[in-house]
Amino acid sequence: MRASTIHGHKDIRVEDVPDPVIRHPTDAVVRVTHACICGSDLLGYRSTAPRGNSQRTGHEFIGVVEAVGADVSGVRPGDRVVAPFCWSDGSCPHCAAGVHTSCPRGGFFGQPGSDGGHGEAVRVPFADGTLVPVPDSEDVPATALLALSDVMGTGHHAARCAGVRPGATVAVIGDGAVGLCGVLAARRLGAERIIVVSRHADRAAVAVKFGATDVVTERGGHAVEAVHELTHGLGAEAVLGAAGTGEAMHTALAVARDGGAIGFVGVPHDGNEGVDFRQMFRRNVALRGGIAPVRAYLPELLADVLAGRLDPSPVFDLTISLEDVAQGYAAMDERRAIKALIRF
Repeated sequence: MRASTIHGHKDIRVEDVPDPVIRHPTDAVVRVTHACICGSDLLGYRSTAPRGNSQRTGHEFIGVVEAVGADVSGVRPGDRVVAPFCWSDGSCPHCAAGVHTSCPRGGFFGQPGSDGGHGEAVRVPFADGTLVPVPDSEDVPATALLALSDVMGTGHHAARCAGVRPGATVAVIGDGAVGLCGVLAARRLGAERIIVVSRHADRAAVAVKFGATDVVTERGGHAVEAVHELTHGLGAEAVLGAAGTGEAMHTALAVARDGGAIGFVGVPHDGNEGVDFRQMFRRNVALRGGIAPVRAYLPELLADVLAGRLDPSPVFDLTISLEDVAQGYAAMDERRAIKALIRF
């Protein structure tokens, strides 16, 4: 079969790789119908470190089950499924607590030695604990389902960690697909005012479509001033940190209201720069977040997608074929695309 692999700095290739097979009785093989490139994929893409031969790429995909192991009972061949970006057994204490990303037997699609989502098929470990079947419906956009594999659940995680509630004022730092889905999540949770920091007109337009009430086009100290002006000097009760830079974290803390909270989901780029614990202590600002346990959120988000109440599809603004994956990476790296959809 064909799949995308990474070999080093901006070196993405589509190659022939072995077809996935059932290795363990808890496995399933899923034929991929749609996948996409994540902003976090760009961290490896930009890295100058060489990669092992044929390391697979991608962790966001949906598809159809082709085969299952003897112990799999939750899905069967022919089922349409959403796969969260990491697999988990669904039975350990961490999974029971809703932190599937900490499952001792879990892992991430695209990590060394595993199948990646940017391929024609994927072996999914612990299928019952990982895959979520989707009822047959021609009315549900595949793109809406695909967003549930990562970015929508991650934006929702940021909103939950920040304590977004009905009537709240929310600030979103980061205008990538996760930040935009954070806007959508904040609106879904009842926020009254949503301020997004974005310098890109195309991304700001999606944010407004998703429910943003205000757009701040400045960065750094000027962005902080603008948010405080919009909030009469108070700041935002809930801040969603969807960019992993020290500057973004500094901005998030500076625009948070005293007694408020920051939900951070942007993969850290530069350690803990921007986190001023003395300021957090003095102002009673809480900080929560991390890798989003998307599997825990999938049932409620999927229900809203199926009911037509939630559609993150507009984050996809570029559609490519599998053979053109390298072009999709380049487009996102150069900010010519928000999020690239791979159609099989």
